[in-house]
Amino acid sequence: MRHTISVLVENKFGVLTRVAGLFSGRGYNIDSLNVAPTQDPSASRMTIVTRGDDATLEQIVKQLNKLVDVLKVQDFHDGEYIDRELVLVKVGVNSQSRAEVMQITDIFRAKIVDVQPASLTIEITGSESKIEKFLELMQTFGILDLTRTGKVALPRK
Repeated sequence: MRHTISVLVENKFGVLTRVAGLFSGRGYNIDSLNVAPTQDPSASRMTIVTRGDDATLEQIVKQLNKLVDVLKVQDFHDGEYIDRELVLVKVGVNSQSRAEVMQITDIFRAKIVDVQPASLTIEITGSESKIEKFLELMQTFGILDLTRTGKVALPRK
């Protein structure tokens, strides 16, 4: 089962290493990790996506709360949060496929950010399901390169 965890931490040197070390030291895998400052320059928010049952998640949350630089840990449950991901994808095109790729890009409200003779680079943001569906459609044309930010999330309340 996938879980999204928000960890508010002090914006200090070495905090990321300690959090990542906690996961690796206990054999937990991180599917995605995103870290950025908040509106308060002394704090950063880490959004971590991991897999495990409820007992594993409970252990992760307890261990995170024990770390000195951790201010708050929040396990997001479905419907309690808003999440987005950013993807840059370079798709191979030719004169026949270019218009179709542009049309699909438009349908998904994505943006073409670079045009080359044999490729288009597209920026898309949205939920994980939207991103996956878009990438599935782009696979038909040939994905040449891809990078993803990982999930960012905030609570609804």
